[in-house]
Amino acid sequence: MLLLASYPHLQLFLHEGSSRAIEAQWKGFVSSALLRQSTLECVALAQQHGISGWIADDRLLGPVRPIDLEWIGVEVLPELVRAGVKRFARIEAIDPLNKLLIGQAQETAEQQLPFELRSFQDLSAARAWACG
Repeated sequence: MLLLASYPHLQLFLHEGSSRAIEAQWKGFVSSALLRQSTLECVALAQQHGISGWIADDRLLGPVRPIDLEWIGVEVLPELVRAGVKRFARIEAIDPLNKLLIGQAQETAEQQLPFELRSFQDLSAARAWACG
């Protein structure tokens, strides 16, 4: 696992092997602008490194506004398709409201995307699946 970037709110890792994956470990609440900027950086790194897996560690992510979740669905997920993502693993947020909102957004996205999305509570299991 290679550290690609580190910020107070986020760490980005690259998993190398037979299948490459980006891992985004959120460290706490971020503003809407910072969430969007950081997410776009993740997408650019995914494209640069030719990944097929994405690991979103949302355990510590603070509240995400519904408008930002909608933006991710409209702007980010199609870019992940173009980048070649085949598996998207999400470690569920500890915050109950975030868990609910992100889970609902995932359910909507699953019906429209050509890649697999799965929720996990265990980081090791999410990594193994996304990199498999």
